[in-house]
Amino acid sequence: MAEAGILVFQDEFSCSVCLDLLKNPVTIPCGHSFCMVCVNDCWDEEDQKKIYSCPHCRHTFTSRPVVSKNTMLAEVVEKLKKTRLQAAPPDHSSADPEDVECDFCTGRKHKAVQSCLVCLASFCEAHLQPHYQSPAFKKHKLVKASRRLQEQICSQHDKLLEVYCRTDQQCICVLCTMDDHRGHDTVSLKAERSEKQKQLVETQRKYKERIQEREKELQELIEAVETHKRSAQTAVEDSEKIFTEMILSIERRRSEVRQMIRDQEKAAVSEAEERLKRLEQEITELKRRDADLEKLSFTEDHIHFLQVTDSVFLPKYNVYFFSVIYTTINLKHVLHFPVVKKVQILLPPEPKSREEFLECKSSSFSLSLSLSLFV
Repeated sequence: MAEAGILVFQDEFSCSVCLDLLKNPVTIPCGHSFCMVCVNDCWDEEDQKKIYSCPHCRHTFTSRPVVSKNTMLAEVVEKLKKTRLQAAPPDHSSADPEDVECDFCTGRKHKAVQSCLVCLASFCEAHLQPHYQSPAFKKHKLVKASRRLQEQICSQHDKLLEVYCRTDQQCICVLCTMDDHRGHDTVSLKAERSEKQKQLVETQRKYKERIQEREKELQELIEAVETHKRSAQTAVEDSEKIFTEMILSIERRRSEVRQMIRDQEKAAVSEAEERLKRLEQEITELKRRDADLEKLSFTEDHIHFLQVTDSVFLPKYNVYFFSVIYTTINLKHVLHFPVVKKVQILLPPEPKSREEFLECKSSSFSLSLSLSLFV
């Protein structure tokens, strides 16, 4: 009670200009008191009009009143400040921007602790005391302080919304049931809340089931993606291994063929050089015999001519190149070695649905090679 009294007195000793406790209080002729600085600032603005007024009651003065500090009032305010510092609880602190303000506080607003659905106002702890003490307020319904009081009042009848109309699906007041909602299916707000609460619980249950289903599908999809990535990586590694082996095999075969060609070339050249040597020797012998025949054709000794002719006639030479031809054919045959003609990578079809994508978990990439011979 002492705390409530302090707050009431604080409002009485507040400056109506700055809304704070009086500082250097002065009392003007109409009886109202202000901070000396506040009232002088107000009158400074009225100097041009030469008409001065009370900032609170607007009483006018033809000449600027001369004011001086009200010593007695200053002492009372000072004692009030000390008492407030000692007795004021945290609940009596000024309301923050996010708090609900007390509708009955004048000057500095305090934080409201409860709202009255009958008074349609919010009260701080001090101004709420009459609702606890006076029999006239005993039946008033108090709720947690709320900014939404007007939303709980019928805009047509200014009465508290206490009934729910199921026909129109809206909250109404008691007078509405006898007016626009006469004959409608109506229940109390509590009964409708209970029914809606059951529906809410059922809806929450369905949402949770759907969340579990979607989370399961999400996990399956994540696993399918990982499986698909692993399968693709395995296929890449396998293809790299196969192509590496192919390249090494081709390199080895190329080296072997090159060496075989060189060996065949060496053998063929050696044999050809041997036959070339014999041919050159034969040509030399034939030229010698041709010279002998030329000389013999001019001899006049018939007996000598006949005796020598048989020995110088052209001998039958049979020069065959079968071995050279065979070597050439064999070389051509050797060049017909098996090589990789076609490489085909078989990839699974691109998935177009979630089910097809999940099937990729069990699929794998395949790679086939086709060997053929050059002709």
